[in-house]
Amino acid sequence: MKAAYIEQTGPPNVIQYGDLPTPEPTGSEVLVKVEAVSVNPIDTYIRNGADFWELPNPYIVGCDLAGVVEAVGREATQYQVGDRVWGSNQGLLGRQGTFAEYCAADEQWLYPLPDGVDFETAAACSLVGITAHLGLFQNARLAAGETILVQGGTGGVGAMVVQMAKAAGARVIATGGSDEKVETCLALGADIAINYKTQDVADIVRDAAPAGVNVVWETQREPDFDYIVDMLAQRGRIVIMAGRDARPEFPVGPFYVKSCSLHGFVMFTASADEQRASAEDMNDWMAERKLKARIDRVLPLAESAAAHQLQEDNTLQKAGTLAGKIVLTP
Repeated sequence: MKAAYIEQTGPPNVIQYGDLPTPEPTGSEVLVKVEAVSVNPIDTYIRNGADFWELPNPYIVGCDLAGVVEAVGREATQYQVGDRVWGSNQGLLGRQGTFAEYCAADEQWLYPLPDGVDFETAAACSLVGITAHLGLFQNARLAAGETILVQGGTGGVGAMVVQMAKAAGARVIATGGSDEKVETCLALGADIAINYKTQDVADIVRDAAPAGVNVVWETQREPDFDYIVDMLAQRGRIVIMAGRDARPEFPVGPFYVKSCSLHGFVMFTASADEQRASAEDMNDWMAERKLKARIDRVLPLAESAAAHQLQEDNTLQKAGTLAGKIVLTP
């Protein structure tokens, strides 16, 4: 099979595209004929040498996939040949990745793909959607009628947060760095969208939520916690999911006086049952068109190195040349 893989960590050009043996499913694994995959920032960190866990060699890059079941292991019971599925959490914790024509994944990390939902949408929603769901509902316990501020409502995770919060009955305030991104936030379902480069976010939020917001979802790598805590309501919650090396100052006094809480997490440490609960809601929302993928471009799998370079330029260098997910197809 054709695959995008590395034999050593390093910059995007270490990714090779060539032939590797097609895996055979064993135990409770399912062999998926891959129809679409997507790129995530964590893919670039792992490829670049982030010391999270030992990688197989060669290591196929990628976490997300959508495709069709080609074969099943002897202990697999959930899927049959021909079933359409999607999933994430591959390429992590020592598992092989998804950027290949075929991927063998344990059935616990796969989910049925609803009729009418295309492969590209499922792949683009996978990791970012599970991340958003875990943060919103398992961690922040967002409830209908509450108000959430999403800092960066057009990014991969931010766009999922806006849509899911709205689907759950919350009032959504989102920020974007341009008038175009403001319009995108509104199109995704935000009740109020703010251009943080030209408008005073704090003033607008105070006018919209005089008692404060219930949840702040922070997508930036260097949060300003003084600013965030000031906008929180009593018992407000903060969700953070980026900035592994960040060491910002923290306003301890105002934070605990308001009885606030801070939630940090990574999706790949969530259990299979926890991720499946997220996937079930996502399936309902994707089928109902309440959850849509923001796809910037679709590339052939052979261009995996270029896709990684583009993702890295926008994640780390803030190049501003990407407005949504990168999806690749074999």
